[in-house]
Amino acid sequence: MIEPKTVNYVSTSENDGVTLQYKYDLLDKKYAKKEGKKDIRLVAVKVTNNSGRDMIFGRDLTLTYANGNQIFVMDNQATFKSLKQSPTSYLWYLLLTPLTISSSSSDGVSSSSSSFPAGLIIGPGLAGGNMLAAGSANKKFEQELMEFDINGTTIPQGETRYGLIGIQSDSFDSLQLRIDQ
Repeated sequence: MIEPKTVNYVSTSENDGVTLQYKYDLLDKKYAKKEGKKDIRLVAVKVTNNSGRDMIFGRDLTLTYANGNQIFVMDNQATFKSLKQSPTSYLWYLLLTPLTISSSSSDGVSSSSSSFPAGLIIGPGLAGGNMLAAGSANKKFEQELMEFDINGTTIPQGETRYGLIGIQSDSFDSLQLRIDQ
């Protein structure tokens, strides 16, 4: 869980009484790998509106890079579909199913050997456990993205809103708010 309300925001930008605080590099493990491979950056944002009027994020307030280039903010559902884990990829663990553990013993006169089909436990166990964990993580990730979808959100004067946004980028450039009158 990312929990944008508890993130330690490290970057700040202000424009006409509206403050943007943001933080990149929120994901870890498999999600972070996908973020890098697909050139998508998940960003936690905190927008405080002290402009004297209500603003709508995405219409009145848009994001730009520091060099002035417009940022295309992805739909959170598209962000989720691009970054989610693939539980079926864990089916490869089923290849461990034929694994057996063999042991042999000899007392000098006779010898015996035995084998145990450990793969019947290890393969399906790892596959099933990882598939359940990935499915659960995906569900929590999707719920959080939908809960903190800031696109189209009205930010009343004097209030703060938190959000998670996905942007198509291969870098961690600084962000700014542009206010459209």
